[in-house]
Amino acid sequence: MKQIDTKKIEQCIHDLLIALGDDPTREGLVDTPKRVARMYAEVFEGMTYTNQEIAEKFGTTFEQEEYIKANDKNLIVVKDIPIFSYCEHHLALMYNMKVSVVYRPVDKIIGLSKISRIADMVSKRLQLQERIAHDIVEVMTLVTESPDIGVYIQGEHSCMSARGIKKIKAPTLTTYFSGVFQNDDALRQEALLLMR
Repeated sequence: MKQIDTKKIEQCIHDLLIALGDDPTREGLVDTPKRVARMYAEVFEGMTYTNQEIAEKFGTTFEQEEYIKANDKNLIVVKDIPIFSYCEHHLALMYNMKVSVVYRPVDKIIGLSKISRIADMVSKRLQLQERIAHDIVEVMTLVTESPDIGVYIQGEHSCMSARGIKKIKAPTLTTYFSGVFQNDDALRQEALLLMR
């Protein structure tokens, strides 16, 4: 596991305040570098873990459940998990994000809260919305050993709403499917209906 260098972040924020033409010693800003460093350590915690390490951290599964043997063709969905992230292009907030995850169990099922924790942790990185979906699929595959995973994400990006073109209420929708969902159109449509 990597570490976030909060002291270096403090120095960078101090220098950034000067570069912006402000005085980092004035009352309102004197503690800002420390506050930002603490915030960054929290909101970018996922950068300290690889996808493999996230899978190990949140890999609680159940293998003896009767559900698995009796319902091996059924789907499990956790819907509308709220997350946020930061765009790697502008360090801008990605907000109002909702993640839905579907998978088809093979030999084990994952604890439902762990799906939310996985989505949360992979979003705590400098990210692209598309990569969040990919990372969730990768971690879920490592944990469940199921090749059949799907992720649907809807979110808004402040790099588009607060600057540049300044278009609000224009959500970005992304999907990522693996395994049987890639080739079985009917199953993919069923999964999308369940996730939306």
